[in-house]
Amino acid sequence: MSEMRPSRPLAVAAMALGVGALTGLTLWGQGGGPLLWPDVAVAVLSLVAALAQLWWPVSGALAAALLAVASPVATPAATTGALQVAQRRRFPVAAAVAAAGMAAHLVQGLWRPSSGISLGWWLLLICAAYGALLGWGGLARSRRALLISLHERARRAEAEQGRRVAEARMAERRRLAREMHDVLAHRLSLVATHAGALEYRPDSSPDQLARAAGVVRSGVHQALEELRQVIGLLREEDDLLDELEPQPTLADVARLVDEARQAGQAVQVSDETEGAAPPVAGRTGYRVVQEGLTNARKHAPGQPVEVLLRGAPGTRLLIDISNPLPPPGSAPAAPGSGVGLVGLTERVRLAGGQLDHHRTGGRFRLQAWLPWPA
Repeated sequence: MSEMRPSRPLAVAAMALGVGALTGLTLWGQGGGPLLWPDVAVAVLSLVAALAQLWWPVSGALAAALLAVASPVATPAATTGALQVAQRRRFPVAAAVAAAGMAAHLVQGLWRPSSGISLGWWLLLICAAYGALLGWGGLARSRRALLISLHERARRAEAEQGRRVAEARMAERRRLAREMHDVLAHRLSLVATHAGALEYRPDSSPDQLARAAGVVRSGVHQALEELRQVIGLLREEDDLLDELEPQPTLADVARLVDEARQAGQAVQVSDETEGAAPPVAGRTGYRVVQEGLTNARKHAPGQPVEVLLRGAPGTRLLIDISNPLPPPGSAPAAPGSGVGLVGLTERVRLAGGQLDHHRTGGRFRLQAWLPWPA
C-alpha cells in the first residue's frame, strides 16, 4: 500500500475540527503556568501532525507521539494517529505505533505527572485506550476489506453471468441455424427436382410447365428467405456440415405433451390454431412449449400446466403456458442453468416474434407471439 493517500476536503475539515477542539480543551485544562507558550507551540505542531496523518498515517502518528513526550496537549493527535494507522495498515505496524504512543505517554507521566491520578492508574488508562483504539481500527480495516471483497465478487459474478448469457445466445443461434439448414436444403432439393423436370420434359403441356415454373419460383423465394436468416445467424460460423436430424414443429406438440403426461406431469392443452403453422413459427413454437414444460417440471413440480395455442394465417401465433407458483421455500426439482429463457428469447426474436415471462396472480406465465403470414 502506498504511503501517499489523498484525502477529501471533508476529512481534512473533520480532522482539523475534532483534533483542534480536543487539543484546545487539553490546553485549557493545563491552567497556564510557565509552560503555557511551549504547550501552545506543541498544540500547533500536533495539529499539523494530525492533518499529516491523512496522507502519511505512520509518520504523522509517530510525530504526534514524539510531541506527546513534551506535553499532554499532543495526546489527542497521538491517539488519533494510532487509530488511523490501525485502520489503514497491517496489525504489526499498528501495534508498533501503539507501543510507541504508550512509551511516549509513560515518559510524559514521569516528567509531567497528573495531579489528579497516580502514575499506575495513568499508565493503565493509557494502555486500555491504546488497546481499544488498536482493536477498533483493526475491526474497521477488516470490515472495509470484507466490503471490497464482496464488491469484487459481485462484479466477477455479474461478468460471469454476462459471459454465460452471451454463450447461451450464441449456442441458440447455432442450434437454430442447424434447423434452418435442413429446411433450406429441403427447399433447394425441391427446386432442383422441378427445374430438372422442366429441362428434361420440354414437351410438357403449357399448364404443366406453368405449374412447375410456379413451384420453382415459390421454392426459390422461400429458399432465399431461409438463406437470409441463416446468413444473419452465421456471419462468423462455419461448422454447419454435421449430419442433422429433422427438427420437430408445432404438429409434434401432441407427442411432447404425451411424453410429459407419461412422466407424471399434468398438462392441459387448448389448441385453437387454424391450419398448419409456417415452418419457422412451428419449430420455434415447439421449442417454446418444450421450454415451458421443462421449466414447470423444474421449478413447480407437481403443479398442473395449462398450454394455449391460438393463431391463424394472417395473424400471429400465440403460445401461452402457465402454472401455479410453487409454495414458498420449496426447492426446485432440478437445478437450472439460469440461461434457458435467455436462449429462448433470442430464438423467438430471430424468428420475428417476441417473448414475455412474468409472475401474476400466483401463477408463472410464459407467452410468445410469432408471425403467421397469410
